[in-house]
Amino acid sequence: MFKIGFAYDAHRLVEGRDLILGGVKIPYPQGLLGHSDADVLSHAIGEAILGALSLGDLGTNFPDTNEKYNGISSLKILSAIYDLVQKEKAKIVNIDSTIVAQEPKLSSHILQMRNNLAEALKIKLDQVSVKATTTEGMGFSGRKEGIAAYAVVLMERK
Repeated sequence: MFKIGFAYDAHRLVEGRDLILGGVKIPYPQGLLGHSDADVLSHAIGEAILGALSLGDLGTNFPDTNEKYNGISSLKILSAIYDLVQKEKAKIVNIDSTIVAQEPKLSSHILQMRNNLAEALKIKLDQVSVKATTTEGMGFSGRKEGIAAYAVVLMERK
């Protein structure tokens, strides 16, 4: 049986935080605000996986009220989600994701993001797609107020 999961995540850009996307620290004067490292790409992917397996959302499984997750790398959360995938006797077939950001330019970081995500989820590099786009100056991402990410995942139940 195949299952599809879809997710969206967005975080506000603020001073005094590192910008982490797909587990990569991106040189930029602002970072994303959140309880964890606020990695919108990893969050969207994690939510899509949880959704495909009908396991709720990130907030239910990794609540921001739990200090254990304060400042945690979202790649560690993805590793924990991988454990849930195994428990559900499922496997990830592929992931397709898109980061929506006016700045910074991300093309030189995409391969490392893909590598980090594949490693955290114990899948092959060619099972992970990461793309980036702008909104041509429209909306909150276009005004450089935040960054968003979309993800879709195809899962197979064993």
